[in-house]
Amino acid sequence: MSTQTVPAPRPAGTENDAPLLHASGVVMRFGGLTAVNNVDLTVNKGEIVGLIGPNGAGKTTFFNCLTGLYVPTEGTVRYQGTVLPPKPHLVTSAGIARTFQNIRLFANMTVLENVLVGRHTRTKEGLFSAILRGPGYKKAEAESRDKAMELLEFIGLDHKAEHLARNLPYGEQRKLEIARAMASEPGLLLLDEPTAGMNPQETRAAEELVFAIRDKGIAILVIEHDMRFIFNLCDRTAVLVQGQKIVEGDKETVQNDERVITAYLGAPLEGATETAASTEADQ
Repeated sequence: MSTQTVPAPRPAGTENDAPLLHASGVVMRFGGLTAVNNVDLTVNKGEIVGLIGPNGAGKTTFFNCLTGLYVPTEGTVRYQGTVLPPKPHLVTSAGIARTFQNIRLFANMTVLENVLVGRHTRTKEGLFSAILRGPGYKKAEAESRDKAMELLEFIGLDHKAEHLARNLPYGEQRKLEIARAMASEPGLLLLDEPTAGMNPQETRAAEELVFAIRDKGIAILVIEHDMRFIFNLCDRTAVLVQGQKIVEGDKETVQNDERVITAYLGAPLEGATETAASTEADQ
């Protein structure tokens, strides 16, 4: 366990609070293979929730069901009480943003331009306005640039705004991808292995960044293999094994569950249904 002093996680919402995100009975099948099997999950306002499990457990597939990349075979995903449309750009417009397991920056665009791309769902100027470049377009462009620079200052990359994204160190590319996601002004941010490939110093910085994002009022759902990172960070953690959620709770509940220990040691789960990972790499 890290000895670093970090802000204490906020308590989960009260019983009277409606969940920000409510996934109910989510199933995702590919032909005869079940990658996600009847998974329920909620995220409350102001909460950081972890999603862990062995390789191939269905974590990224589940993320894809939440964000419109996949249409679940069964089940529903609601955000603020409304069923989400099965289109990624509409999910983003609704208030959910995500990062990816493999960094997906525009390598030949500048740091600032990458963040501006994330603003597209929050700008109202249309094609003709952009072509004519009238006063309304110029005002919106200036506002987007100001907001993008604020985000770059927030993650500590404002001094590299004009650098090409491909020239950033790996850890800073990860931070930039988070800033681009935040540019859409989400209420919920989904992070897919944000510390993958990072050294211990970069991981500590990522932890501090996630707390700072939460302090801005953004709830967070995070996939991660670094157990120390997850248990330092999260209010609750859910565990997926072979596409099924086997346990959910605080650090002590998850760490002491024999099914979790068995799953990470590689033994098959007793009574588990046969499942398989999707064709997408799901770490």
